[in-house]
This record gives sequence, C-alpha cells and structure tokens, in this order.
Amino acid sequence: MLAVACLISYWLTTRVLSLVYSVSKDDDVLGEMWAVIATVFLFRDSYTKSMAAAVSRMAATLLSFVLCLAYLAFLPFHPWGLAILVGLSVLVTALIGRPEDEITAGITTTVVMVVALLSPHEAWRQPIIRLADIVIGVAVGLVAAWLGLRAVRPLIRPPGSS
Repeated sequence: MLAVACLISYWLTTRVLSLVYSVSKDDDVLGEMWAVIATVFLFRDSYTKSMAAAVSRMAATLLSFVLCLAYLAFLPFHPWGLAILVGLSVLVTALIGRPEDEITAGITTTVVMVVALLSPHEAWRQPIIRLADIVIGVAVGLVAAWLGLRAVRPLIRPPGSS
C-alpha cells in the first residue's frame, strides 16, 4: 500500500502541480520527492497514529511556511537567515506546545531555504510550492493509511487472527 501511495503522490505532483506552476524541472523533481516523503511520514500502524503524524507534519510545515515566506518576501537566501529561521522554527514549536514537531519544522525550513538559494528568482514562491507538495503527500498518505488499515489489511489477515 505504501508503495502505491508513494507512486500516486509522485504522479499527482508531477502531473498536476507541475502543470499548474513550474519553476524548473529540478524544482519539480524536488517537489515530487517532498510529496513522497510526506506520504511515507504518515504510514503508521494505526489510523489514529497516521492522523497524528499528519497533524504533526502539517503543523511543522505551516510554521515553516509562515517563517520562510515572511523572510523570502523581503530578503534573499543567506546562511545567517537559514540559521535564524531554523532556530525560530524550533523555538516557536516548543513555545506553542508542540516540541515533537521541532525536528520536522527545522528540516522543512532548511529545505525551503536551500531551494530558495538554488532558485533565487522569485524565491518567495518556494514556501508556497513546498506547502502544496506536502499537502498532496499528506492527503494521499491519509487516504492510503485509511485504505490500508480499513480495507486491505482485513483482507490479508489470516482467519482467526485478531
């Protein structure tokens, strides 16, 4: 199920998102990878855990989105900017009571900022594009988790098992 979900995330990002807006082929490939990672991130042994992972992923992503968009709307990439934003993303997640999201927020912020370095023209668009990639991956991951746990797993469980 995970393999199929990853393929669907990849395909949707390739066929849908890159047709709506594309900075470059390299940027599209990064988005495809980022959507697949978001899908993998959600696969847990229960739907409740998958849903919690989705909330965690989206909370960290939205925080990163706000910080990076605010920065990149006015300033270009700079190593100090990267360091400050990663620090802020970790600090804010702790302050809002979501310390379990610190690492994900830091990673997401790093990816957005480094991609802004690689695609400096209209770098402010990178947080928006990466948010879209992750939303696709999370949506596909949740549907796949639900299907896998509710529809597929009961079919492959041996009779008499619980």
